[in-house]
Amino acid sequence: MADAAPDEQARLLLKQLDPDNWPISIDQLPEGTALVGGALRDALLGRHNPHPDLDLVVRSDALRHSARLAKIFGGKHVVLDEQRDIARLVLNGWTIDVARQEGDGLEDDLWRRDYSINAIALPLQPMASLCDPTGGLGDLKQGRLRAVREQNLIDDPLRLLRGLRFLAEIPLILDAQTGEWIQRHHKALGKSAPERILAELQRLVKGPHAEQALQLLERWPLLQPWATTSQTVATHDTTLLDASEKAVALPLARLTNLISDDGLKRLKASKMLQQRCARLRHWVLQANQQPEALSEQKRLQLHLELEVDLAALILGLPKELQQQWLKRWRDPNDPLFHPTMPLDGGSLQKELGLSAGPTMGKVLAQLRLEQAFGRIQTRDEALKTAHRLCAEIEAVCD
Repeated sequence: MADAAPDEQARLLLKQLDPDNWPISIDQLPEGTALVGGALRDALLGRHNPHPDLDLVVRSDALRHSARLAKIFGGKHVVLDEQRDIARLVLNGWTIDVARQEGDGLEDDLWRRDYSINAIALPLQPMASLCDPTGGLGDLKQGRLRAVREQNLIDDPLRLLRGLRFLAEIPLILDAQTGEWIQRHHKALGKSAPERILAELQRLVKGPHAEQALQLLERWPLLQPWATTSQTVATHDTTLLDASEKAVALPLARLTNLISDDGLKRLKASKMLQQRCARLRHWVLQANQQPEALSEQKRLQLHLELEVDLAALILGLPKELQQQWLKRWRDPNDPLFHPTMPLDGGSLQKELGLSAGPTMGKVLAQLRLEQAFGRIQTRDEALKTAHRLCAEIEAVCD
């Protein structure tokens, strides 16, 4: 598609984007509307997405047009930035951003964008040839990520990190001049909203080509205010994981390796994400690639805390240990890798006449440990062990 004439490119792109499948009609868009952003870029790259997020630029009154479209098609109109005239239309599972163009025309707007591959527009109302004033089509053809202008990165410092996120998601080579600009202005990233920084990082660590971006982050101090002390790029061998396991484990392992516990807090990560990363970090240090050398109590605690996220720890283990641990983790009936209680408190009260309190807590904890390491397997064995434990505890107390 990149080799076709401009008019033919526009026609082919529109066919690939399939506007008949959009939740809004092009006929209802105001004169001067153009499609920009990721959906267009991905279509040019042949990365077909049947349900893309759409970014529309209108000449003026973006909020009014978004509200009007929401009324016509039954969606929800959300004001994103009243001052800059940016709104979001949400309907039928689609997200459509509508923004007023900056400058005196579409080309002016494109010259103010972050990277050339995002500074391409497809006029929709009326249909016209692709608008590419910054040379984005050529950069796409050559697989190059190039900032439009240095000042554009300074105007919105999040673009410094976003460029690396593009490298993680798309197989591109970073333009040397752009790399110098990112390094030169790295301290400006701290001016961006922490939630936006975290959102970019979470997309970056999920990227299929993240290794290049992570290596650059290791060399450059872009994330210094939030980074771990070492900030070294860990090698993660994912060959033994299936696609669904890798999709959960690898981003968590990368993010934990990249950002410190305090950094995640300051980036306003959710409590759950902070806890997941903190637990993984703790057990990576405790295990030190030799988790089977841990005491039984620590092994059990490891599996209790990392049961769902254990694959993220397994990524850092030696290959032979990876195979063993993955086999056991994939078995939902493995008593250590998926620990359960062999008896509950109610059973102890009924069978042993044991009241709720510290003694019951000690007995339940020991029963779980005994079951995890295969020393009890049935309810009768659990009750006998519980009797013995109670007697031992009483003897110590006496």
